[in-house]
Amino acid sequence: MTLTLFYILSAIAIFCAFRVVTSNNPVHSVLYLIVTFFAIGCHYIVLNAQFLAAVHIIVYAGAIMVLFLYVIMLLNLNKESEPHKNVAWKFAAVIASAIMMVVLVGALKGTEQLTNALPENNQVGLIKNLGIVLFKDFLLPFELSSILFLSAMVGAVMLGKNEEKQVV
Repeated sequence: MTLTLFYILSAIAIFCAFRVVTSNNPVHSVLYLIVTFFAIGCHYIVLNAQFLAAVHIIVYAGAIMVLFLYVIMLLNLNKESEPHKNVAWKFAAVIASAIMMVVLVGALKGTEQLTNALPENNQVGLIKNLGIVLFKDFLLPFELSSILFLSAMVGAVMLGKNEEKQVV
């Protein structure tokens, strides 16, 4: 069941990533990229890393993609004013992409042994275990960093505050 879900999510992610590159409409490209990010987030859930999946979906599909859509909507993208690419540049891009694909396949070769070494009931990515480690072993650094962030926020507000000169 997990393997078939993995293959289905992989097919969705690869198809949508391909459509990001080949789509003519930039808004459609961004929407395909959002679906790709959701498929990758579902991969994290299949790997039992719920916290990583939640952070991935919140940060990438939520925040960054909203910024991409906002910028695309602000730009005036007319096809008439867009410069046409030379055929040589397109061919060079295809060759560079093929070389990148070969490098990625070579780099990821043998990683199947690493994933098979994990036990079937691993509890590595659960939020409960992360909270236990964070508030048990790293409580002092966590609290010190929160005080540091609070003081940085107060400093930023004080620096950004408009000083009004009072005339007496």
